[in-house]
Amino acid sequence: MTSISYARHRFPPTVIQHAVWLYLRFCLSYRDIEDLLAERGLDISYETVRRWVAKFGPRFARELRRRRPRPSGRWHLDEMVLTIAGKRVWLWRAIDSEGEVLDLLVQTRRNTVAAIRLMRKLLRKQRFTPEVIITDRLRSYGAAIRELGLSARHEQGQRQNNRAENSHQPTRRREHRMQRFKSPGSAQRFLSTYAAVYNNFNLERHLISRKSLKSLRAAAMNEWRGSTAAHV
Repeated sequence: MTSISYARHRFPPTVIQHAVWLYLRFCLSYRDIEDLLAERGLDISYETVRRWVAKFGPRFARELRRRRPRPSGRWHLDEMVLTIAGKRVWLWRAIDSEGEVLDLLVQTRRNTVAAIRLMRKLLRKQRFTPEVIITDRLRSYGAAIRELGLSARHEQGQRQNNRAENSHQPTRRREHRMQRFKSPGSAQRFLSTYAAVYNNFNLERHLISRKSLKSLRAAAMNEWRGSTAAHV
């Protein structure tokens, strides 16, 4: 279990948890959150919120990931370009058939070596081999699958991989709101944390009834509260 302690912080844990939740759950800036907290009578600077997100965000994410059920055996892999400090880098991402973000990796290359790194990280963290791997027509994926000796069926095509393509949209919105990421390392840290929170609250509300939405949303909030509670 992740050790989460709020000792030596002036504000109570509920305020810290709420501020971090606002930033990771919604497309808000630190200054937006400062204003929202001020409306509730809390005088907290945006720099304090930034420090809370940097300190507690990764810890909350680890606990959320620990509680997630095993993903499906159909993995969608895709990559998108990011511009960081005037240079192009690649965000490699893997999701399952339900839209669960399995892992991601910010890399400077878009080649077989980069694809192998992503797949090795996936296999190490998920601890099982998928039944199907779905990608676009980038040949690096096929080469990586052969290099790693995976027995998974490899399906290719833009249409088959629409789910992975659509998964980039939240990242694009955050990138725009943050006025681009400042470094590959900061992009990796934020997006890894953000993915865990996204997975927990990704309810695909357009596919379910209002009653189911209320039930699933309550369960997601309970997971968040359990993952962010102080552990002794």
